[in-house]
Amino acid sequence: MKVIIQGALTGKVAIVTGARMGIGEAIAVGLAQAGADLMLVSRRISEDDAVVKNCRETGRRVEVMQVDVSNRAQAGEMVERTIAAFGKVDILFNNAGISKPAMLWNITEDQWDSVVDINLKGTFNCIQAVCKPMMEQKSGSIINVTSSAGIVGTIGQVNYTAAKGGVLALSRSCAKELAPYGITVNTIAPMAETEMTKKIMTDPKLAPKYLDRIPMRRFCKPEEIVPCVVFLASDGARYITGQLICIDGGMVMP
Repeated sequence: MKVIIQGALTGKVAIVTGARMGIGEAIAVGLAQAGADLMLVSRRISEDDAVVKNCRETGRRVEVMQVDVSNRAQAGEMVERTIAAFGKVDILFNNAGISKPAMLWNITEDQWDSVVDINLKGTFNCIQAVCKPMMEQKSGSIINVTSSAGIVGTIGQVNYTAAKGGVLALSRSCAKELAPYGITVNTIAPMAETEMTKKIMTDPKLAPKYLDRIPMRRFCKPEEIVPCVVFLASDGARYITGQLICIDGGMVMP
């Protein structure tokens, strides 16, 4: 699927966390197609990963960095290396996340801490690290990823639900604090086919239940999220901030 806003991000520099696969991979390639240079970030990303090759094939400059976003120092180094490589950072796509499902009464301390640390603390760490350079240049676009679970709740993932609900609240507060500096902060809530959602979407018992909740009666492909993100990252969305966009075929209508 081709990005519908070709050239919209020419001259811009983007950081994509969780870029190795799934939604992060699709967004990284889409941002590159739209003209952005990229810092691709993941805990296990390498130069050999397909996302790196596909982004470079667009002709854009691409750097790669292994980062644990739950580590504040590593998040800061990520931004420093991006600025050292490209001279600035215009876009942060905050996508890194994990899921460790368990019922409320069975969740271990590690299952709680690791999910909250990556999904919520990691999102905060990256926003905090990138906001000061963006404040200095009086511009920037931060796009965070929540989930329908963080909006309406779900069963078997209270840790993930709490973290993703926190991402939405965090995004709205950051949008208010950073608006005077020309920085937009928006949130998307996709329902896409990824490794994280594979069990739901392939389970003969779970899949029909989810499809019954989606008016469009199908699951989203990661590539279908790209046009929305490219738009939010572009100058055409400079007056849009603090918003939640659900890319889920109508499943959640907040």
